[in-house]
Amino acid sequence: MPDVGGLPDPPHRPLRSRNFGLFFTARAATRLGTAMLPVALSAGLLQQGMGATEVGYALASHFVCVAGFIVFGGVFADRLDARRLMVCADVACVVTQSVMAAMFLGGRVSLWQLCAVSAVSGIATGLFEPGVARTVPAVADDVQAANGAVRTAESLATLAGPALAGALIAVASPGAVFAVHAGTYLVSAVCLVLLRLPVRTGPPRAGTSTYWADLAEGWREFRARTWMWGTIVVWMVLMITVAGPLVPLTSVEIISTHDAQAYGLVSSALGGGTALGALLAMRIRPVHPLRAGSLALFGFACYPPAVGAGLPFAAVAAAAAISGAGAGFWSVMWATSVQTQVPGSVLGRIKAYEAAGSIVMMPVGQALAGPAATLLGTRTVLLTSGAMGVAVCVALLSVPAIRGLRRVTGFGTPAGQRS
Repeated sequence: MPDVGGLPDPPHRPLRSRNFGLFFTARAATRLGTAMLPVALSAGLLQQGMGATEVGYALASHFVCVAGFIVFGGVFADRLDARRLMVCADVACVVTQSVMAAMFLGGRVSLWQLCAVSAVSGIATGLFEPGVARTVPAVADDVQAANGAVRTAESLATLAGPALAGALIAVASPGAVFAVHAGTYLVSAVCLVLLRLPVRTGPPRAGTSTYWADLAEGWREFRARTWMWGTIVVWMVLMITVAGPLVPLTSVEIISTHDAQAYGLVSSALGGGTALGALLAMRIRPVHPLRAGSLALFGFACYPPAVGAGLPFAAVAAAAAISGAGAGFWSVMWATSVQTQVPGSVLGRIKAYEAAGSIVMMPVGQALAGPAATLLGTRTVLLTSGAMGVAVCVALLSVPAIRGLRRVTGFGTPAGQRS
């Protein structure tokens, strides 16, 4: 069991505040819609006579643009009003998901159109994400508890989303799911508009430096932190071999073997496990957060081989829950480390580089999933993904800067040290 440091300092911006409640609701609503998307996309494309390769291409077109534009979003979040940028991105996603709903409801779905709309939503998501890192410390003093609460909400939404999507598909169509997804982005936009955040002091960055100078400064700050870029390099391998193929291959395998509702239930088990992991992360405060997170991440490797081995439905659902718990705990440890170890003046840009590195290989894994499954067999690829998941955890623990990173207390001092 990881060693636990002292209790956090009493917060001046508690979790039971109006601001945090609005941010909490915004993140939960967005994640509910996002969790419904893979079920709707997989079922909708299967109805159109397509398969894992097309699902992978559609997802990849989204994540390529997220990775490509998130760095720009980081600079804008540091230079401009991050909240306003997030609201504009949400509105753009309302439009893109409404277009997708119309396409599926109309029964005229072409892969290139779907990929084009997914790309636009990816651009909006890329511009949105860096603002999240800046907003969490602005709405709560206890950053780890805030991340845990938000991750729990997102996980519960992930639990409910696939089951809701399966039910909507059963009684209506995949197009109805995309319509609901558009509504979740609208809820998020309204909540973010209502936030009352502290006014940023000092001259705006846009008037003191150029865009490219800010971008270069962010890269220097990112490169100076071995624990961060070391994690991202390892994470790229995870994206190609585990996270990228996960949705295209498990969705098609489970839906083909059972049905869309079964995949929804397994995805809900994944979300439930993630919520449990996030709740544990709210309570456990390890002195070395990334070491504890890496150990928990071993659980993430359970899900792909469970599907690949053709285990019974109950065993697959249990493996998904364990996988989610590991991922949920890791995500809180990682987000808290980034938000507390990095100065606020460069947080948006560093978060952008971190997020871009984290997901840049996701579309590669998604795009290669179908061809690899055709060549080697879906189950073989999933079994290999499980082995690679274990290798990634070992790699994280083997880097001294990652396993040795110490938790930051409420006053910004590493646990166990006093300046």
